Amino acid sequence: YVPPQVRKAQETLDDKKREELGRLKKMVNGLINRLSEPNLSSISGQMEELYMANSRKDMNETLTDILMNACVTAVAMPARLMMEHVLLVSILHHNVGIEVGAHFLEAVVKKFDEICKSDAEGKECENLLALIAHLYNFHVVHSLLIFDILKKLVSAFTEKEIELILFLLKNVGFSLRKDDALALKELITEAQRKANTAEKKLQDQARVRFMLETMLALRNNDMRKIPGYDPEPVEKLRKLQRALVHSSGSGKETQLRVSLESLLSADQVGRWWIVGSSWSGAPMINDTNSKTQQKLHIGKVSSKIMELARKQRMNTDIRRSIFCVLMTSEDFLDAFEKLLK
Repeated sequence: YVPPQVRKAQETLDDKKREELGRLKKMVNGLINRLSEPNLSSISGQMEELYMANSRKDMNETLTDILMNACVTAVAMPARLMMEHVLLVSILHHNVGIEVGAHFLEAVVKKFDEICKSDAEGKECENLLALIAHLYNFHVVHSLLIFDILKKLVSAFTEKEIELILFLLKNVGFSLRKDDALALKELITEAQRKANTAEKKLQDQARVRFMLETMLALRNNDMRKIPGYDPEPVEKLRKLQRALVHSSGSGKETQLRVSLESLLSADQVGRWWIVGSSWSGAPMINDTNSKTQQKLHIGKVSSKIMELARKQRMNTDIRRSIFCVLMTSEDFLDAFEKLLK
């Protein structure tokens, strides 16, 4: 057995394979270049046929490369164009399989992380953030990732980050409020705290004030206070999405509930969000610490309780631990603390 990583290194592309990939790239490129709202239905249909005719890996890589080249440029991309490209990904994500959206999302997030660290002058960061925002708008990814990115930006809190926070909130703020109002409230509190401490350092005070006003408008659900906010185009495309997704499962259950950290460390710990792509090296699975802890808790319990546990057929360590905790706790708080341990 040769593991995929090694196989990849060995696979020097022969001419035939290279020719096939070139042909595939041309076809996908042709479809993406013609992409617009009226012909989305026919193009997504043709893309699905290509997915059926070619290997998923080749298709995912080709599609991701072409979309990244089209959308991630040094100048700001028109919002409409972004939405149409992401809508195509979301339709394929729902109709073909979640690995389509997962592959694209991972590439976008890694690129975003890399460009944010590199202090590039162009608008690549905004374009990548727009892609992530619309992947959330069209139910490819869960709000968890958006909150992770916002927290990261708030913790850095420089002029560039403030621009990105504003950009992201303008695109998805009200959806975030609907999904998880409490997390948004916590984020706003944190941003206000940061703004107070960073006041001296930042030259552009007006921008910070504007950001805080935008956040307050979000918290109070006041759309008029946010200049240039228009939910109409996204709503229109969501309707189109509902019409084009075959399965009834076009909603929340196909959303990838994955955190920023998981995406960035996917190469080390596997991709648990895609079936068959996690591996036993993942830290959650190979956790010897937790096993020793379970045994420790049991050691402190009297033999009388252990006998009771045996009678109640508590036949594994974890079951016995939970049973003993419930039986020996002083009150509900004590039980809660012990169960958490």
